[in-house]
This record gives sequence, C-alpha cells and structure tokens, in this order.
Amino acid sequence: MAKPTASAVANIASAVNASQPLDSFINYSIEFSSFPDFAGNTSNPNNFSNNLLDNLGALAGLKPYIRVGGNTQDYAIYNSELTIALNGTYTSSSVDYPTQVEIGSLYFDSYNTWPDVKFTFGFNMGGNHDDRQWETLLQTSALACKAIGKDKLYLWEYGNEPDLFAGAVRPSDWNELEYVAEWLNGTRAIKSVFAEACPELSNDTYKFLAPSFAGTNNHLKAPLTWADGDDDDKDIALFSSHNYISGAQSLGVTLQGTLMNHTSTALSVGAHVAENAAIQPGIPYILGETNSLYNEGRPGLSNAFGAALWAVDFSAYAAAAGIGRVHFHMGTDYRYAAWQPVATDKTTLGTKAPYYGNVAAAAFLGSDGAAVAQVVFEGEGVDQETDVAYAAYANNTLARILVLNLCEYNYTLNGTGPGLNPTPRPARTYTFASLGGDGTAQATVRRLRANGSDAISGITWDGWSYNYELDGGRPVRLENVTTGETAAVVDGGIAVDVPDSEVVVLDFGSG
Repeated sequence: MAKPTASAVANIASAVNASQPLDSFINYSIEFSSFPDFAGNTSNPNNFSNNLLDNLGALAGLKPYIRVGGNTQDYAIYNSELTIALNGTYTSSSVDYPTQVEIGSLYFDSYNTWPDVKFTFGFNMGGNHDDRQWETLLQTSALACKAIGKDKLYLWEYGNEPDLFAGAVRPSDWNELEYVAEWLNGTRAIKSVFAEACPELSNDTYKFLAPSFAGTNNHLKAPLTWADGDDDDKDIALFSSHNYISGAQSLGVTLQGTLMNHTSTALSVGAHVAENAAIQPGIPYILGETNSLYNEGRPGLSNAFGAALWAVDFSAYAAAAGIGRVHFHMGTDYRYAAWQPVATDKTTLGTKAPYYGNVAAAAFLGSDGAAVAQVVFEGEGVDQETDVAYAAYANNTLARILVLNLCEYNYTLNGTGPGLNPTPRPARTYTFASLGGDGTAQATVRRLRANGSDAISGITWDGWSYNYELDGGRPVRLENVTTGETAAVVDGGIAVDVPDSEVVVLDFGSG
C-alpha cells in the first residue's frame, strides 16, 4: 500500500436517525427467460448458483429473496404442449433476451432446486400483442401457486414496468386510472384461480409487490396510481419501484463520473425517497429491480471492480435512506450480472465482479438486524463524491463501519491497457472520532480489494474468493492475500488506510 496522500475525519456521533432495513437486504431479480439457466431443474440443478446464494445467506442470516421477472415476463405465453421449459426467439428488438417467449409446464420445475429460497413469480400483464395473454394468466396462476406453494412464496407480481406500456403495448394515452382498473381485474382473477387450484393457501399468501414501475418520472406516475386505488384490495405488501443509475448506451457514462460517484448514487436513490415520502403508502418501499446501467450493462464498466464498489455504496446508501430491500437484476450474458450461470458462446461460466460487491455489502449489513446511517466526512481535502462511510448499529451499539475510497485507480494503462499503470496506487487515511470505549477495543479490518477499478478478475473479500473454478462458488481463502488485520481504538477514535478503489469494513464485534 502506498503512503497515504490525504486524510478525512468523521465524527461517528453525528450518525443519527439510522434506518433499519428489512431482513435479507441484498437480493436478486432474475430475468424471466433466464431463470431456467440460473436455477436448472430437479434433474440437473444449478448448484453453482445455489452455492453463491448460500454464501450470502451465511452473511445475512437468510438467503436472498428471488424475484423472477423483467421484460420477458410480459412476453411469456404458456404452451401446454411445449416439452421443454422455455422456447425463446431473439429478434432485432434485443440481442440480450428473447422477445418471443413460450413456456411449458417444465418451466415451473426450476422453482424446486434452491433450498430455503423464497420466490416472486412475475405474471404477464403487457401481453406483447398476443391474444393468448389472458389465458396464459389463468393457466400460469394455477401452475405457479402449485409449484411455489406457501413455503417458497415471497410475493406475486403482475406486470413489469407498466409505466412504459403506453405507446408500446397500450394506447399512447393509457393513463393511471386505466392501469389501476386493469391491475385490479388481473390480480382478482389470479386470486380466484388460487382459491380453486391451491385452496390450501391462506389469504395471507395473496400478496403482491407493485406497481413495479421503471422509475419515478415516466408516463404513469406512482402517486396518481396509488391515489386511483391500486391498493384498494389491500393486497400489496411491498411498494416496488425500479432503479438504474444510467444507461449502457448513455453518453458520458464512466466509472468515476457515473458509478464510483456518491453524488450520482445519492441523487438516483433520492428520487425514490422523495416518491415514498409523497405517497406514504404505509408499507415498505423496495427497489424490486436495480443495477448499474440499464440495457444489461456495458462491458468494461458494469462487469468491472468499479461496479462492485458502486454496488456497495448503492446498497448502504439505500439502506440508510429507508429503502427496505434491493433486488439486483441479472440475466444470462448480462454484463452487470453478479454471475454467469451457464457457459455460452458469449460469456464464460463464473462469478463476476458485482457479486463481490453484494457480499461486502451483506457483510456490513450483517445478520443482527442492524440499523444503518451515513457518516459524513468533514474538513479540508474531503471529496464528498469519493470519500464515503456508513455505520451499522446493532442494539443501539456501534457494530461496524463501512469505508469507501471511490477514487478511480486503474490497474491497466488508462484503464484500457494493454500495459500496466506505472503510477503507484494512492491511499487515504480515514479517521472516526467519538467512538467511546476505554482504549482497549479494536476492530477487525476486512477489505474488498482488486488490482484496480478496471479489474474484472482477481477480486477478494477479506481474502475469500468465490470463483467457480476454485470450488464451484463456495468460499476459498487465498493464501496470497493479507487478512487478520486489526485497528485499535485510541482515545475514542479509530483510523484506517484505504487505497484508491477499495472498500473496508471495520468490524467491532468479531475477531
């Protein structure tokens, strides 16, 4: 580590009004058409995926909730004669996922492969101009409730991003009142099928996450939707919205300016905080689908270590801002995916950089029901875009501090190679005051590290690798990575050096 070139100081006592997120804060949203790849089936389960979910469960005390949905849920048509799980046809509309999708009864077998995981099934509302949509809704309602049952059920979802339907699969003047009428009609039909096909399910299982809008300022507005009676039946358990920081093809998108930029993250999440405050739905507000750059991410950005750093900051900030849960979206061959579940001619099977960010965030949030608050650095030389910290409090006692140095440091020359960066990697010293204690306390230092923000491999969390090629995604401690570091509390304060493009968790509760 290079000698620190700058320092930043924060008063831990200023971390007030901490927010307590829901259990299992770090979760996933899996593209509907990709789900059989991620989960496999009972004859050939995807154990690699399950191992990665187990890792997060060990940190959070509960395996991630899985939302199965996305654009292709509104393309999916049921075909009772289909002898495979899913038949997808790719068109010029997208090279990343099929835009004509049929599923058979075998699709639902994929819900049987991951022990102790609860699922959301996304029903087709959009229809994709296919007159079989309503029949599909009724048929899949029966199949889904039987396959998932009460033990594996998280919630249901009807429609993905309907705020984008107008002008695409609905008339251009389709409005909030018409959406609400359609949503209520569809969800009531789903519940009617449940009552007949799965009578063992109680009314408590007829709950949805909604409205699953793409954002806070599209054609349909969530406050109007809520005012028009979206929850008239009192069956929405979680208010769900979607968030992406920017787009894969958006101009000017960079690691430092877009992802490794706390101001950008705070503004993006802040729009949801404002929406929640305006609506006051009386239920938890979650991000049911999120990731770095929409349109499945950009190579060199969404699959790089910088995206892992972004995921840590995004998760911690969302938790501190009152968001109940986040679901990171992914699909087969998606650049921003946490892992690639199967080998394809585009992408190698394996664990990807964003997964390590999810692990580090889960480790910080912990399994002790901690509340989270942002800790603001002050003083000369502090950059609010890159000097970021959070505190986690368990039982009103400081349990962990998360420190992010979001200054971009590229391992390769200019972040593009082919040569290596000859510039030594800078570091900053971060000091936290007013911790209290008698001077004998210390913290275990755990680091999320890689050779640079542009790295796509060689990433570790506290010396652990979760790479597929080592042990199928199970944690493997690497001997060439320094671990066991500690930092002492001196005069009520603690300091830690953090190189550029690195994350540290100071853990006061374990050795």
